[in-house]
Order: sequence, then structure tokens, then C-alpha cells
Amino acid sequence: MKGKAPFSIWYLLIAFMVMIILQNYIATPPIVKLSYSDFKTQLSEGKIEKVVIDSKMIKGFYYSDEEEPVRFSTVRVEDPSLVEQLEEKNVNYSGQYESPLLRGVLGWVVPLVIIFLIWGVVFKRMNPGAGVMTFGRSKARLYAQDKERTTFEDVAGVEEATEELKEIVEYLRTPDKFRKLGGKIPKGALLVGPPGTGKTLLAKAVAGEAGVPFFNISGSEFVEMFVGVGAARVRDLFQQAQQKAPCIVFIDELDALGKARGMNPVGGHDEREQTLNQLLVEMDGFDTGTNVIIMAATNRPEILDPALLRPGRFDRQVLVDRPDLNGRDAILSIHARHVKLSPEVDLKTVAARTSGLVGADLANIVNESALLAARKGKNEVGMQDFEEAIDRILAGLEKKNRVMNRHEKEIVAHHECGHALMAEMLPTTDPVHKVSIVPRGLAALGYTLQLPTEDRYLMTQQELIDKLSVLLGGRAAEEIIFEEVSTGAQNDLQRATDIARRMVTDYGMSSLGPMSFEKEKNPIFPNNPFMRNGGYSEHTAQEIDKEVKRIIDETYELVSAKLAENKSALVKLASELMDKETIGGDQLREILKECGIEKPIT
Repeated sequence: MKGKAPFSIWYLLIAFMVMIILQNYIATPPIVKLSYSDFKTQLSEGKIEKVVIDSKMIKGFYYSDEEEPVRFSTVRVEDPSLVEQLEEKNVNYSGQYESPLLRGVLGWVVPLVIIFLIWGVVFKRMNPGAGVMTFGRSKARLYAQDKERTTFEDVAGVEEATEELKEIVEYLRTPDKFRKLGGKIPKGALLVGPPGTGKTLLAKAVAGEAGVPFFNISGSEFVEMFVGVGAARVRDLFQQAQQKAPCIVFIDELDALGKARGMNPVGGHDEREQTLNQLLVEMDGFDTGTNVIIMAATNRPEILDPALLRPGRFDRQVLVDRPDLNGRDAILSIHARHVKLSPEVDLKTVAARTSGLVGADLANIVNESALLAARKGKNEVGMQDFEEAIDRILAGLEKKNRVMNRHEKEIVAHHECGHALMAEMLPTTDPVHKVSIVPRGLAALGYTLQLPTEDRYLMTQQELIDKLSVLLGGRAAEEIIFEEVSTGAQNDLQRATDIARRMVTDYGMSSLGPMSFEKEKNPIFPNNPFMRNGGYSEHTAQEIDKEVKRIIDETYELVSAKLAENKSALVKLASELMDKETIGGDQLREILKECGIEKPIT
């Protein structure tokens, strides 16, 4: 079936102009406008045939040099002798009466009706299925389950969350199983987790497994420019849900609607708060016997109103966290089902290289690798395509046309080799996967990628110190080789300072003792520099700054000593990197082994 032709308001305006032109220049004979003096001249010469006089205009016919009479019009002027002259010349004249009511209708009512109709058409096109008076209708999209549906087989990497939601599916399938024991299913389930972890996909899978309709709406779609529209849309949404029960109502980005009331110091938004109040009332008064489950998703649960999270509303919170190694492998397998993979592709290795990435990132990597293979004219997606896709996602787009002069290239090479050398000499750091001096992304002139051997959830003090050492290795290498430093270590210094400060203020890993100096951040203004979170004195703040500086200085001295001791290996590695621009992890370790450097075994 062909798609609907796009509508534009210009079509209506063009049609209106064409109608006016046809009426004025084709359907109606031309009218000659005469001045009153010319009209009097034509009258005195006996050329006027017939006139119609109203309160403002005089219209009629006069004979010109042609045989056919010509229509004319002129503005009426107060002339007491006009009637005598018309009778003297035997001109047929008459008057015309204009009704004030008819004039008002034609002058005001008809244009308003036309404007109202145009307004209605425009709003209907902006929101198909709605008219001018339907702002209060909910914008929720209903996904019926009679077509292809999403099930738990399409979800991977979040097994704990899936198990939590299977209870909801079981209730929608067999509600009597719970009712006969007096149990009540939670009214609402709140999916909490970072962006891209699959919260919306999980909600669709619940609807697909239960085989019930699925209402999907974003929290921002409730609030409109008219006051009261948001609350009306909430009421309409719950009415539609009751009519379609059993069903699932899913509100995405709940934080756009459910921010805590009264916590904004610059004043609240009355319309948003009214909408939230209506949502609270509807959820509290929602009949559990209607088999309607309310689900929502957010990645900022700390800013939600406490009334939303109390028992009886969103009383079940399901964490949808970042996937682990096995979860990433399963997610990659799902997204690669319809991709022609080469036999050499090992998704386990790809999953190991993508530590910390979420499902959306992994789907993007699979798609990006397929696009790269198609661009090269391949019939299958190989491991090299996955490697390039991962580098593109993690490090940014490769800038092949950016040419650096040799001196800058040497600085970048020794900088990156400083990172790599420290990563291979310390026992607790992740092994290096690749070192490159090919510019990528917005500002990266080179990069060093480390491949974690396993997922980690805790870090010891020594591991943090070693991570600091790797970050400071680039700047120390520049200072040892060139006896000066460049601006290339800016990001490294920012990350190192952040780690050192958190060691002091959050983890209690300093001479200040096992104390935490940071309070919970303000959820409304988490990064406001004018609102200090720590409840400590200025003297303590100075001591914290001293400890941060001490940790960084001591670590930098150790790094400089280690790199100075292995300067020959640093120079050899940088020379090899200058020639090849990119060195893999295995080749890197072979070069270091020739120099007598091997990674310590913990």
C-alpha cells in the first residue's frame, strides 16, 4: 500500500490564492476605477448608461470609444446636484442598501471560520488522529501482539531482571493462581539502570510473553503548552488501559514527569506537578482486579518523587545493570543472528574487549562491523571488521588525513609508549591490547587500549596506585626523553587527579584515616560548584588537597624512576611505533621481552 502523501499548509494557501485570482480576473469582468471628476466628465458628455449608488461607492456602466459598455466604479463624494444631473441626462440610477449584520458576518465571522478550519487542519496534521479539541487525549502508542512480538528470548545479559519480571508475566497469564492465596501483584514495576541496558526491550518482552496489549509513552509527552493537558492525558491513558485490560502501560523516561516536588530552588513547574499529582492519584486508585500493570523506566531514580516509590505504586524496583562477560557474549549472539559471520569470528573475544559497554553499544558494534565489511566488498564479516568497529566506538573515528610533523609524532609515540610500558611493568594493571599514534576522535592524537582479563567490581589501594601510574606514564616519558612536557597529557592528569581525590575523600585511602568526606550529591544540581557537598572545615579541605597532591607526586616520582631505568626499552618501543603507527599487544610484549621486561605475575 502506498504511503500517505505529505501535507503542507502551502498547498492550502496556493489553492486559496488561485481561487481569488479566478474570481477577480476570470469569473468577474474587469472594472475600471475612475476618479470622481472623470465620472462627472463622462456624465456631462452623456456617456453614463446606468449607475448604482450606495453609501460609499458609485458603480455602473459607461460608453467609451468601443461599442461595448465598460464597468466602472468610483468613490462617492457629497454632491447634492448629482441626482439632478442624472435625471437631466436620463441616466437609470438606483440605490443599494447594505445590512450591518451581513457586513459583520462577511467581515468578521467568515474570516474567523476560515482561520479556525485552517488551524484545525494544521493541528490534525501535526498530531494525526487528533483535532483541535483533543489535546487531552493520551499520546500513548498501542502495540498489539497479533504480529511479530518481543519475548525473553530476545533479551540477554540481564538474567536477574528477567527473573523478577517473569512473576508479572505469570500473573497476567494466570491471575487466579495468586488471587486464591490472597496475594496481590505489585501495581508498578520500575526498571532502573544506565542508558542502553535494555529497559524498554524488557518491558516489551513482558508484554510479548504475556500476550497482552502494550501501551508505550514517554514521560515528556504528558506535558503540553496548555495548562491542564498533562493531567487530562494521564486520565485518558488510564481509561484506555482499563478498556484494553489485561495490558501493560509503560512510561519511558519517568524522570521527565516524576521529579521530586518542591526540591527545585528556582521555583517549581505547576503544570508538571499537576500532571504528577494526577499520576499519583490514578495509580493509588487503580483497581488491581483490572489486570493492568504499570511499568516505567528511568536512569535517574534519585530525583524521583518519594510518593512514586512507596508501596502501592512503583513498589518493585528492578535493576537493569551493565552486562558481565557472559552477558555481553549472549547479547552479541542475539544481534549477530542475522549477520553473516566468518568462521574466524570469536564473539567471546569481542565480549572481552568490550568491558563496561551496554546492550545498545554492542548492537552498534555488530552493525558497524557489518557496514565496514560491506564497504570493503566482503561476503562475510570478519574478526578484523569487529576490531575496527570496536576501535571506532571506543576511540573515535580514524583521521587519516591529519598529518603531524615528525617532532609532534615523536612526542605522541613516546607518550603512548610510556603508558604501555607502565601497564606491562606493573602487576595489577590490565594487559595492553593495542598502541597507536593514528589520530582518532575529537582530540586524541594517539591511544593505548588495555584489555581486561575479567570483570572487576572492587579495586584495592595498590590497584588504584598502579592505575595512576599508567595515567602518569605518558607525561613522565615526555619529560625523560625531551626534558619538557606538552599539552597532550591534559586528559590523563584530569583522570589521575579524580582518582587521587576519590581515594582521599571517598575511600579513606590516605593519612587522614578511614573517613569519607563527601556527602550524597544533590540530585537536582549534582555538579553545581557553588553547593559544596562535604560537611568539613576549610582546614580539612586544605588537608585533603595536600593528600591528593602527595599521592600524585609520590606516584609520579616512582613512574619517572621506573621509566628512566628502562629508557632503552622506551626508546626502542617508540621507534617501532613510529615506523608502524600501530602495534598489537603480542608484538609489544615480544619487543619488551627482548629488552628483558616481562609483566609480573600476581
